[in-house]
Amino acid sequence: MLTVLGFAMIATFLVLIMLKKMSPIAALVLIPALFCVAVGQGAQLGDYVIEGVGKLAPTAAMLMFAIVYFGVMIDVGLFDPIVRGILRFCKADPVRVVVGTAVLAAIVSLDGDGSTTFMITVSAMYPLYKRLKMSLVVMTGVAATANGVMNTLPWGGPTARAATALKLDAGDIFVPMIPALGVGLLFVFALAYVLGRRERKRIGYLTLDEALAPETDAVLVTAGGGTGDSKSKSKSKSNGQAGGAAATGAAGGTGTGVGVGAGEGFQGLDPNRTTLRPKLYWFNAGLTIALLTAMILELLPIPVLFLLGAALALTVNYPKMAEQKERIAAHADNVLNVTGMVFAAAVFTGVLTGTGMVKHMADWLVGAIPEGMGPHMALVTGVLSIPLTYFMSNDGFYFGVLPVLAEAGAAHGVSPLEIARASLVGQALHMSSPLVPAVYVLVGMAKVEFGDHTRFTVKWAALTSLVVLAAGILFGII
Repeated sequence: MLTVLGFAMIATFLVLIMLKKMSPIAALVLIPALFCVAVGQGAQLGDYVIEGVGKLAPTAAMLMFAIVYFGVMIDVGLFDPIVRGILRFCKADPVRVVVGTAVLAAIVSLDGDGSTTFMITVSAMYPLYKRLKMSLVVMTGVAATANGVMNTLPWGGPTARAATALKLDAGDIFVPMIPALGVGLLFVFALAYVLGRRERKRIGYLTLDEALAPETDAVLVTAGGGTGDSKSKSKSKSNGQAGGAAATGAAGGTGTGVGVGAGEGFQGLDPNRTTLRPKLYWFNAGLTIALLTAMILELLPIPVLFLLGAALALTVNYPKMAEQKERIAAHADNVLNVTGMVFAAAVFTGVLTGTGMVKHMADWLVGAIPEGMGPHMALVTGVLSIPLTYFMSNDGFYFGVLPVLAEAGAAHGVSPLEIARASLVGQALHMSSPLVPAVYVLVGMAKVEFGDHTRFTVKWAALTSLVVLAAGILFGII
C-alpha cells in the first residue's frame, strides 16, 4: 500500500507542476501533507516536517549565503571579464551560445557545488539568451545535464556517499569511471551543438555587432536598478519601461547590471554601474578562489564558509552600512524564492521518508529484479540509478538502496566496486530532480517554470545517463 501511495504522490506532484496547476512550493507542501493523512499518519505530519526541515536547514543556509556572496561578486564586477570572453566566443551564434553554456557549466562544476555552478552560468549567459530570443529552457537543460555529469567528482557528493555506504575508496570508484564520464560529457557537448543548431534554425543568425547593438536605444542597467549615465537616462522614454522595469530583467532579478528592457534588448554589463569595485578585483578573485579551495578541501562546513565569505565580501566591498543593506535587499528576492523552495521540499522528503514510502518503494523495485539478472547486477544498478536518484535524495539511494543492490550482486560474484561505479550513472538526471535544491536556483535565476524545465530536460538527461552506462559497459568498467 505504501509503495503504491509513494509512487502516486510523486506522480501527482510531477503532473500538477508540469501542467502548471500548482506552483512548486504549494505542490511540495500540500501534496505530501494530503498523502500523509491518506496513509493514516496525519498525527505524525509535524514530526516528519520538522525532521525534514532539520536535515535540509544546512542546505538552505548554504544557498542563502551563497546567493548573497555570488550576487555581490557579480555586483562588484568579478565575472565581467568572463561574460565579455563568452560574448567574444559566441559571436551571437546560437550554436556557440549553447555549446558555451555547456562548457561554462562543466568548468564551473569543478568546485563540486551545483548551486554556485548555476548562479555563475545563468548570470553569464542569461543576457545573451534574452537578446537573441533563444529558449531559456535550453540553457537550463544543458547546464543541469552538464553539471549532473560533473557531479560525480569525488568531492561532489554521490561518489563519496557510494564509497561510505559500501566501505570502499572513493578513488577506486571514480578514477576508472573517468573514460565513461568523459564520453558522457562529450555527449552533452554534442547535444548542446544539436540544440544550438535547432535554435539557429528557429531564430536565425546574427553578427556580434548586431547582437550587441541596442534594438531600441536599450538602457544599460546598473546594479540596484538605476540607469547608467545621463545619456542613458535621456533615452529611457523610448524604451517604454527603463530603470526599475529593466532591472527586473537582470539575471535572477538581483540587480547585477545584467538586464533586459521592455523590448527584450540585450543590455549587457554596464561598465559604469555604481556597484563596481575595480580596485578590489584581485581581492575578490583571491577570496573566491580561497573559498572554493576551502570548500574542496572541506576545511569547514560549506554553509559556514559561505556565511563567512558573504560577510567578508560585504564588509570589504561596501564598508558603509547603507550600502550593505542595499546589496542584501537587491538579492533578497532570490534568497527568499530559493530557500522557501528548499524548506517546502523538506516537507516532501520528510513525509516520503517518515511514512516509510521510500523504503517500501526501494524494496519493491529491488524485489522485482528477476533471479536470472543476478550476474548482471551492475547493469541493473546502473539502470535503476536513473529513476531512483530522480525520485529520491542521494542519501536515500546511496545509503538505503545501494547496500541492498551490492549484497544481491555479491551473492552472484559481482564486485561491490562495479556496483558503486554503476550507481553514479544516474547523476545527469538527478540534478533536475525536484528534490535537489540547486535546481530551484537554476530555474529561479533563469525565470523558467520548473515544469517547463522538467518537460524539456528529463529526456535528454536520461539519455545522457544511458550513454554513460553504455560507455562504462563498453570499456569494461561496469
